[in-house]
Amino acid sequence: MSDARFRRWLDEADRIVIGAGAGLSAAAGFDYTDTRRFAELFPALHRLGLRARYQLIGAHLPGPLMWGYWATHVADIRFGPEPSPVYQRLRELVGDREHFVLSSNVDGLFERNGFDPDRVFTPQGDYAFYQCETPCSREVWASRPIVEAALSAYDPASGEITDPAMIPACPRCGGEVFLNVRKGPEYVGDRYLPAGHRFQQWLSATPPDARLLVLDVGTGFNTPGVVRQPMEQIALAFPNARLARINVEHPQVPEVLAGRAIGMARDAAYAFR
Repeated sequence: MSDARFRRWLDEADRIVIGAGAGLSAAAGFDYTDTRRFAELFPALHRLGLRARYQLIGAHLPGPLMWGYWATHVADIRFGPEPSPVYQRLRELVGDREHFVLSSNVDGLFERNGFDPDRVFTPQGDYAFYQCETPCSREVWASRPIVEAALSAYDPASGEITDPAMIPACPRCGGEVFLNVRKGPEYVGDRYLPAGHRFQQWLSATPPDARLLVLDVGTGFNTPGVVRQPMEQIALAFPNARLARINVEHPQVPEVLAGRAIGMARDAAYAFR
């Protein structure tokens, strides 16, 4: 029943706002809990007892081991050349209707699969850039060169970068760097602010009586204030809006939206079929 209603709501919408979390990229094959892929990519870390990428979030490792992991991870997650059928199918479903994306994902999969980068707001950052850890400036730099340099000295057997010169450093102060993603107060989010302003302008330009579909996909409770709760607030703000939440583990929708919200315990690959 919910699948049929979702399809009807999708067909009837004249504007679509997409809220995306880790569950969407997991459905596309980029799953931070995937133990098989972890063992394949990171045999040295697997021997140390680690089993999935989510265990490395915030973990403190020696520099050579840390950059061995992150260079391999980012090359796989952010710079892989293959298109994603799940994201491409979502782009087909949106079609030529007015739309905007708010995503907590930092993998660039929307823009890599046909979405206009100017219509995608990623407040948590993007693996495609890196920053000073201090930070000594508000600058960010393209990460592909440092990832490729680190991988040129990567030893899969030890999991380490074997040439210290290939461990990245800040181009300005020479200090430690990390990817330009939110993990603490040192985060430099300036690059993403214009997209946030465009998102607010898009919402402001949405007519009060718009047939707005709020499509919330794979957002859980790790950082609910980034995407999940804003999607609910948008649905509440527009009286004709409908909220469709696709989430394997957390499909619940607010009672206040009863009658114009559905929760589907599906992954996106199934829901978009």
